Amino acid sequence: MLDGIKRWLGGGATATDAPWGEVVPWAESHQYRHRAVPERGFVVDGRLGTTAWRLEWGPAQRPYIGGQELRIRSEMGLSPDLQAVLLSRQLHEQLERTVYEQSVEGTRTRIDNQTPPEMRWIVMFERLDDGDMAGLGKRWVAAGSQRGWLRQWLEGALATSLQSLQVEPGVPVVLMIGRGRLMLRTALDEPDVPRLQVWLRLFESAMREARRVANEHAVAPSTGLHSTVWGQSALPGDEHRGR
Repeated sequence: MLDGIKRWLGGGATATDAPWGEVVPWAESHQYRHRAVPERGFVVDGRLGTTAWRLEWGPAQRPYIGGQELRIRSEMGLSPDLQAVLLSRQLHEQLERTVYEQSVEGTRTRIDNQTPPEMRWIVMFERLDDGDMAGLGKRWVAAGSQRGWLRQWLEGALATSLQSLQVEPGVPVVLMIGRGRLMLRTALDEPDVPRLQVWLRLFESAMREARRVANEHAVAPSTGLHSTVWGQSALPGDEHRGR
């Protein structure tokens, strides 16, 4: 695969000859910006209305995702006090076991300072009851700092999108809000366009519903997008990315 990427970037092949070459015409057809990251993956920038989002595919940044990872994120200007996480049920059970094992081994300091926020939040915040999950409780677990906000977010269109999502139970999926940013993470070995579209539709549904709830709570979202290189600042506030 890497040889193919090098040939493509070196001019020995066309963009559509690359392992994920179909992403290029898809992005262009939607007026998205796309960029290959040598020997790692690619980035696609787009907008939902006036709000920018970024889709990245490359090596996993989380230990619970093996191989390649799809990340989609957007700076939405949500309240900095809002922290919320929605996880696929099997992933929640896995992370809960990991946190418990680390705790009983006396590594609580490492858990507090180095563990990804989604792992901390499932311990810090109370979970929504199944009755507050709009029928999502069999497949998903949700927790957050503002239960009412989280419950409203998971109602309506986002609940419908999650219910219709076709994904194997063992595939890790995280949808979270923190530092004003919306983020989706999942494992994705092959970034074919149909699967990218599935995840992007889900993410945009989450964006719309977050904006709806924010407006109901009188929170004015902000937008913006900065230049990036892979693994460095991409959207406003990205200096805290991955924390």
